[in-house]
Amino acid sequence: MISVCMATKNGASYLREQLDSIMLQLSSEDELIISDDHSTDSTAAIIQTYNDPRIRIIENFQTLGISKNFEAALTASKNPFIFLADQDDVWKENKVAVMMNYLRDHDLVISDCLIADHCLNPKNDSFFRLNNSGKGLIKNVLKNSYMGCCMAFNRKVLNQALPFPKDIPVHDHWIGLIGEFHFDVRFIPEVLVYHRRHANNASTTGSSSNQKLSAQFSNRYRILKHLFLRKSYAS
Repeated sequence: MISVCMATKNGASYLREQLDSIMLQLSSEDELIISDDHSTDSTAAIIQTYNDPRIRIIENFQTLGISKNFEAALTASKNPFIFLADQDDVWKENKVAVMMNYLRDHDLVISDCLIADHCLNPKNDSFFRLNNSGKGLIKNVLKNSYMGCCMAFNRKVLNQALPFPKDIPVHDHWIGLIGEFHFDVRFIPEVLVYHRRHANNASTTGSSSNQKLSAQFSNRYRILKHLFLRKSYAS
């Protein structure tokens, strides 16, 4: 039983293609929870056309921002295994099956993905190679390997990660480092997601940072601080 958690915000342009790729892989006991961050386009209307009891939508009437929007979906999830999903990607048809196989032996898993343009034309066939992704706490504090759209984890990881600290830079980096710090993480070499990069992406994970060095240092300090504080709460 899995819970797919998606955050949406004015995602009508690509949403239906992503929903179709997800719903084909869900069983009757699975759920797709969509937290919508006060969209002003037809995002909500597209979701409602599915009329599927496995889909639950949380409509936020004020803007939460991407991390808090994902937190709302994650908090509402019920099942033992959780998948994160972006609104504008496309899942390969074997994504759930492959990742669930790895989740039998690992607490958090992350697959490779293909980076594509807005029309899904390939731009780079491996995010792992592009980003030099892999395990390692310090490695991933310095340069994040944990792209949320490629991640799945069990409820132990989620319980440790929630609630999100208010001042963390991004949710997927936080969840990934929680996995590194407390649990067993596995990087899956298969490409299981077509990750669409376009002008209106809400998340910039996987893109070059344009932040000043001082801001990057501050973000890393805060996330490390919260990791050690969270460990003391768990002990």
